[in-house]
Amino acid sequence: MLNEFVYCARLYYYEHVIGEFEDNADTVEGRYRHRRVDQETGTPPSPEALDIPESEDGAQKTLVSTSVWLEAPHLGATCKIDRLEIRDGLAVPVDYKRGKKPDVPGGAWEPEQVQVALQALVLRENGYKCEHAEMWYAESRERVRIPLTDELVERTQRFLAGARAAYRSEEIPPPLEDSPKCPRCSLVGICLPDETRFLKAFRVSDAALSKKPRRLVPEKPDAGPLYVQQQGMSLGKSGDVIEAREKGKVVSRTRLLDVSQVAVYGNVSVSTPLVRELCDRGISISYLTYGGWFVGMARGGEHKNVGLRIRQHRWAEDSARSLELAREFVRGKILNSRTMLRRNHAEAPEAVLLELKRLAASTSRSKDLGSLLGTEGAAAKVYFRSFPGMLKSELPEFDFQGRNRRPPRDPINALLSFAYSLLTRELTVITASVGFDPYRGFFHQSKYGKPALALDLMEEFRPLIADSVVLQVVNNGEIQANDFVHRAGACALLPNARRKFIEAYERRMTTSVTHPVFDYSASYRRILEIQARLLGRLLQGEIERYPAFRTR
Repeated sequence: MLNEFVYCARLYYYEHVIGEFEDNADTVEGRYRHRRVDQETGTPPSPEALDIPESEDGAQKTLVSTSVWLEAPHLGATCKIDRLEIRDGLAVPVDYKRGKKPDVPGGAWEPEQVQVALQALVLRENGYKCEHAEMWYAESRERVRIPLTDELVERTQRFLAGARAAYRSEEIPPPLEDSPKCPRCSLVGICLPDETRFLKAFRVSDAALSKKPRRLVPEKPDAGPLYVQQQGMSLGKSGDVIEAREKGKVVSRTRLLDVSQVAVYGNVSVSTPLVRELCDRGISISYLTYGGWFVGMARGGEHKNVGLRIRQHRWAEDSARSLELAREFVRGKILNSRTMLRRNHAEAPEAVLLELKRLAASTSRSKDLGSLLGTEGAAAKVYFRSFPGMLKSELPEFDFQGRNRRPPRDPINALLSFAYSLLTRELTVITASVGFDPYRGFFHQSKYGKPALALDLMEEFRPLIADSVVLQVVNNGEIQANDFVHRAGACALLPNARRKFIEAYERRMTTSVTHPVFDYSASYRRILEIQARLLGRLLQGEIERYPAFRTR
């Protein structure tokens, strides 16, 4: 890990202090190149027994061991040596790299030089004679000799002390500035270097800053959710594939590589080997009732970023800070509701648009969460009063007379409730994966089983994602009046209609949108993660305010 500290102290902190890691093509290929030396072979002789036998031609044999773990208590370091060669009584650590030998002085970058120098120092403390180390570049098939000079030893010890201090610190090292290292870093979507620096310099009074952040994260995640709602279905694992079985017959196969999360509705069984594999890969399994109510979630070990959760709970206990955050959530929701009406209403009433604008502005004057809740409720009434103007269907079944729930009593409310449940589950998974406690919020107050933080972050996206999907499926005729069941005053979607709605929801989540602050495009699913991570930056003191997502 020392080479990562030398390369980028922030990368080291995220990976080894907070416990964040994400694969990319480079890390996967690196593991593949390492597959041989990662297997333990051979046993290095003790330093006292280095009388290596000679070969038939009189030359001493080279003794080779791979994946050798050594500790150096005095130095305070532990290392794994890819390949340890004993030649002529000297120990030579050899480190494997997947790429080509770089055209730099010494034939190796500084992080790699420091890494092998540390291995050499660990060998010395264990009694071995070590005068140099070597690098092996797999792509160019070249070896580079790294002499263990006094200057390199001093640098290595200095970096080791710095890494140890960073490990004990609660402060995340600052991001690199406009660095060429960032685009190919596997943690760039977690680190958000340009976004963090941009927001650190951002002031509310600034109309715009001259240099917008680079879009370093992929526009869309490679993997997506797997939804299973067919009752009686069972999920199992076969190799690296999830198999869905119905009445013992395989009906679908999905590569684990393509799955970011699993959501099962009602009576669906998941095998223990699959649960274990998903947990090992950090893929969450959400359990919901047949009707879509969130029941619980299974995932790997709790996120290691306990410092973030401590700060989250401290902020939640601070009424002034909670109110500051809640204002941003509610203001974002109201302004996005106004945008929805302006874009989709046949003739958006000017009075309604002005009232929503006034209510959004009034959030900054709310003195407590109670008054802010009143403002949010008033804005919701104004918005939903005009909601029918965005519906193109003239069918009486889709007549919308206002919001009702628990249970919804008409098709539009049934669709809205189902959409909100999908979005709540999504943000519960995201907030947990970032390191938050999804059940401790700032605007929504904590109650048993209520994912308050997920509901907080969801506010600004209710109109843009959930309401938008409802309008789409109704106005495009994807959902018809006969797609609902009415019973005892309640209305619910039939299974086939629910499948169609989930497909529409996923289309919306993969739709690209321009981030209003950073001015780059990303899918809504990526935006949700970015917003959650920006909230974490605020709580950890890296930025001064949370920038609610407000579409133009």
